Order: sequence, then structure tokens, then C-alpha cells
Amino acid sequence: MARIFVIEDNDGLRETVTSYLELEDHHPVAFARLAGVEQAAAMQQPDLLLLDVMLPDGDGFRFARTYRRRFNTPIIFLTARTAESDRITGFEVGGDDYVVKPFSMKELMLRVRAVLARSTAATASATGGEHPDRWSLGGAVLALEEQSHRADLAGALVDLTAAEWRILRYLAENAGVVLSRERILGASLDYITDGSARTVDTHVKNIRAKLGDPGWIETVRGFGYRFAGQVVP
Repeated sequence: MARIFVIEDNDGLRETVTSYLELEDHHPVAFARLAGVEQAAAMQQPDLLLLDVMLPDGDGFRFARTYRRRFNTPIIFLTARTAESDRITGFEVGGDDYVVKPFSMKELMLRVRAVLARSTAATASATGGEHPDRWSLGGAVLALEEQSHRADLAGALVDLTAAEWRILRYLAENAGVVLSRERILGASLDYITDGSARTVDTHVKNIRAKLGDPGWIETVRGFGYRFAGQVVP
């Protein structure tokens, strides 16, 4: 059972979402506005945020950016904003998924399951016997630990979202192979969405920034992306 914060100002939609989450054996905590969310998270951090973007007391994107500085909770945006630029902004501020209203409850529950599954793996405790896989580029070594979902670059922890970690891992596992955006998204995030190409582009942009060197992931125009690191024996 997951503790899920539902931040949505539409009373009917908020109640429907919380009801479906309860049917899935989750523990939803409902908020009609942003006030009180961070305080509640500080007392007991949730496993997931379902976050509306347009709320009476603030912008969900701006809130997410601030929230992610304190907590590593995965975020699914629920919004009527359909523009591609809004979807990209959602991923840029650390969102793990972006669901456009109106949506079916079945689809939302499937996305909740997928994000929770990725997050559970990403936050699993490392065991003493785990040996990370390593890749090198220009003298720097990138280590990825499968069980704990940790990413370490030159001795420093890289703070990746669950979605970013899975994409980086998939690219690294296929080092030297050109992978299409659709293949990356389907293999890494378990679904294909409208605007999937730009979704992958945004995640890759974020990963490159966090790695500090865009050379780790090469763009192959007209095809997709290729991981340039070399496997360290």
C-alpha cells in the first residue's frame, strides 16, 4: 500500500481519484490546494504525488521544482494543459509522468502502478554484495547499481529521477547502439504517449545536464540516441 498525496482543486475529480486509489489498496491524502502539502510531507513523506498544475494558490510546476529540492517523491502531473511546451516543462521540473485531462481512471491507475514500481526499485537499499556496472568516457567513470538504482559519476552521486535512471540504464546497457526515441520510452517507462519523442528529448536533456558532459549520450539525427561510454571490465 502506497501513501499518495492527491493535490487537485476540483472536488469531484479529487474524490473520484481518491476512491479509485483506495480500491487499489493505497492510502490517499487529499489536498484542494498547495498549502500544507510540504508540511505534511515533512511529517510523513508520501510515495507519490498526483499534482494538478493550475491550483488556486499557486502553479504546480513551480511548486514541484521547489518540492523536489527537499523530497525525492515521484510526481505525476494531472492537468488540462495540452501544449507540448507544458509537457516538456513538467518533465524539466522533475515530473515522472504527465496525464492530460480528461483521462480514464483505469489509465491513471496503470500509470500510478508503473511509477510506483519504478520508484520502489529506485529507492531499494543497496546490499553489501552488489557490484555496479561501470562505463568510462574521457577519463570519468560512471557507475550504475541495478539493485539500489544509484548513479555515481567520478565518486559523486548523480541525483536522477526514477525515469531518468531507467533511461540512462537502458542506453548504457546498449552502449554503441542507436536507439529510437520510441524504443527508449517503451523499454524504459513501459508505455508510449502522445509527444513521446519530445518526452525522451527532455529526459535526455536533463540527464546530460546532471552528468555534466553531453558527450555521454550522442544524438544521431533522424534516428535517436546512442550511449558513448565504454564498458569498464
